[in-house]
Amino acid sequence: MALTFYYASGSPFAWRVWLALEHKGIPYELKIMSFDAGDLQKPEYLALNPRHRVPVIVDDGFALYESAAIVEYLEDRWPREPRLFSTDLRQRALQRRMVREADAYFAEAMTHLAQALLFTPKERWSEDQISGACAEIQKELSLWEGAITGDYLAGALSAADFTLYPQVALVVRMAGRKPGLAPADLIGPRMTAWQRRMEALPITQKTWPPHWK
Repeated sequence: MALTFYYASGSPFAWRVWLALEHKGIPYELKIMSFDAGDLQKPEYLALNPRHRVPVIVDDGFALYESAAIVEYLEDRWPREPRLFSTDLRQRALQRRMVREADAYFAEAMTHLAQALLFTPKERWSEDQISGACAEIQKELSLWEGAITGDYLAGALSAADFTLYPQVALVVRMAGRKPGLAPADLIGPRMTAWQRRMEALPITQKTWPPHWK
């Protein structure tokens, strides 16, 4: 029986799981949920995730939420190549550290920008709030700019890339909503090259958020 994957367009955390599923070639049934229709508030969904968020997977009756935990589960459940984490102890530790950095620090800055640009009506935008959020993102991305040394964040394409890329893609999309704010103002050259490399991957094109197309 194929795994069931509950997804909502625009969630970088759900997108992470979708990328991981495609990367590993795991069969799945996609269930697209609607924020606007209140799908995440319905009793049948709350039975899977009482926090009413995406993503959720159900594997042979076992329901799991929280995207980082799901990605770890996919790697353990299907340990075949291609991998989400390196078999090398130290490389794997670096990848896991980056996953946690993205979730703990970059995601917070991303959320602040979303609150300033997406969840605030344009007529009520605060330049101070937007500038503050952009400064947070610039600071975070400058750390990643100094950390990346190859094509991907930590060796081969991994869960670290699948964690950070959807968050960066959302930031780039949000920046496009603000006149005078260009992605180049936020992202350095090495991270820009990484972003374009990630965007060009067939699995990224396949999983591109439907409402972004």
